[in-house]
Amino acid sequence: MKKLLLTASLLLIVVLGLSSCGGKAQAKDVLGDIKQRGYIVVSTDPNYAPQSSLNTEGKRAADSKCPSDALTAVELQGFDVDVAHAIGDALGVETCFATPGWDTITAGNWANKWDVSVGSMTITTDRQKVLNFSVPYYYTPAVVAVGKDSGLKSLDELAGKPLCAGVSTTYETWINNGDLGLPATSIYAKVPAGATSVPLESDQECAQAIAAGRTDFVGYVTSQTVVNANIAAGLPVMQLGSPVYSEDLAAAFDKSSTLPNDTLRAEIDKLFTAMHSDGRLSEISKKWFSEDLTQAPK
Repeated sequence: MKKLLLTASLLLIVVLGLSSCGGKAQAKDVLGDIKQRGYIVVSTDPNYAPQSSLNTEGKRAADSKCPSDALTAVELQGFDVDVAHAIGDALGVETCFATPGWDTITAGNWANKWDVSVGSMTITTDRQKVLNFSVPYYYTPAVVAVGKDSGLKSLDELAGKPLCAGVSTTYETWINNGDLGLPATSIYAKVPAGATSVPLESDQECAQAIAAGRTDFVGYVTSQTVVNANIAAGLPVMQLGSPVYSEDLAAAFDKSSTLPNDTLRAEIDKLFTAMHSDGRLSEISKKWFSEDLTQAPK
């Protein structure tokens, strides 16, 4: 009997030894998992220039570690893409991108399909129920834009009219006169009485629809950076009036992640704080927006 027990013990030691040599120990958190696999998966919007858009000239490297259903850093471009790339560099891993719909990202419960959202997400009280946020990495004013030949000159003229916005965005919430979940000091204007929303997959699509001749809405609500980019691209639109509210934009983390992601959030907080201090975020902002949007509005 003693000999059998000794033999069984030796076999167990051999098995455990082979296991530890041949396989990696499971990571204790998302940050550890990212470092083990050598890449981070970031969700962002592929149609939200200048924050993020497809780079038709970028070609995936043959030795990329990114999953086959993810985009690599060279296949996207924009402010958010550069910020996400800085995160990967700081962690010493490759940056990969997932491109789910905005409503899917803001709903939480990501099923571990991506590690973090770097997609110009506004921090709101509703979103904080399912997501955690980093410190803000930049700030943008939300504005209303209309067709250049619409004849509209003020926000008051939009009363009772349909406005376009990306689905599940704060822009759609503002049109619907809902609670933005923002500090009162960040809200500058009320929605025109009786305005209604026409949601599209992305608010960038609103401007593209107006340019294509769509007429079931008279304007759209989005970031001022998007409207400026639309105008620079030659789309027949213009900003109407002053900004209607201000957005604090941050990286987001899924509260339902299987592995804890608090250490990843802490690392990104530390990185963003350093990038604010040394001017790296300002440089990226000036590159894509021609102005510094990394300082909190006063």
